[in-house]
Amino acid sequence: MHLCITLLCVFMNLDEFIRYSLQEDIGSGDHTSLACIPPSSKGSAKLLVKDFGILAGVELAEDIFRKVDPGLQFKKLLNDGDPIAPGMIAFEIEGKEQSIVTGERLALNCMQRMSGVATITRQYVKKIEGLPAKILDTRKTTPLFRDLEKQAVRIGGGFNHRMGLYDMILVKDNHVDYAGGISKAIHNVEEYLKRTGLKIQVEIETRNMDEVMQVLDNGGVDRIMLDNFTPALLKEAVQLINKRYETEASGGINLDTVRSYAETGVDFISVGALTHSVKSLDLSLKAVR
Repeated sequence: MHLCITLLCVFMNLDEFIRYSLQEDIGSGDHTSLACIPPSSKGSAKLLVKDFGILAGVELAEDIFRKVDPGLQFKKLLNDGDPIAPGMIAFEIEGKEQSIVTGERLALNCMQRMSGVATITRQYVKKIEGLPAKILDTRKTTPLFRDLEKQAVRIGGGFNHRMGLYDMILVKDNHVDYAGGISKAIHNVEEYLKRTGLKIQVEIETRNMDEVMQVLDNGGVDRIMLDNFTPALLKEAVQLINKRYETEASGGINLDTVRSYAETGVDFISVGALTHSVKSLDLSLKAVR
């Protein structure tokens, strides 16, 4: 299995993801292919690019086809992270035609989605070129496809925020309100970490300058999220924090505004749109005749 996709999902590893996804699609059998294509018939196909963007998911596609039929021969012509344009060929595959067609949809679904994520991520990264801020993803991902979407973010040049609820404490607005305020929330986190012995980063979301001041008065965190701040207010908050904690801008940031946020000196900019509303790229698997 390729090194760059060995990251385990919370509930299943990559092999299980492919196996369950194929089972979802094939069910009792790919009856169309079984009816139309002789079992001994061999041929080839190519992955045709029909869109502009950044390619992602080639290595995953190879693993999918190998799982369908280990006898298939996969020839990679482009790599994950390569810029693509209509007419380019990402890979060629050769072997049993039934197997090629059976694996086609899952490979395309994954590649189109991942390439869309990588493409929009690259656009955000290029918008802030020359500035130290880093583009982060969020947990606004497709259930059970999170690791692959986050891999696509990395392919596009972005960085991953926490992978899930388990690898970072992120105290958001609802946590603050349920806890009874900033001070109480931070106190509860400190007590929890002492009680459990966990060594994980702590981030807290702030909604205004008053909450920022409360965090600075209390301490006990590694990063302060500044949610729905205007660029002007964000710059003021970043200067007030003065590198005592990492800073992260979040909320409503788009391609038109991202550079103005990055220019404030903030360390991280999280963008849910990298995964929650991305347009899949147009790719097509075509039989070679």
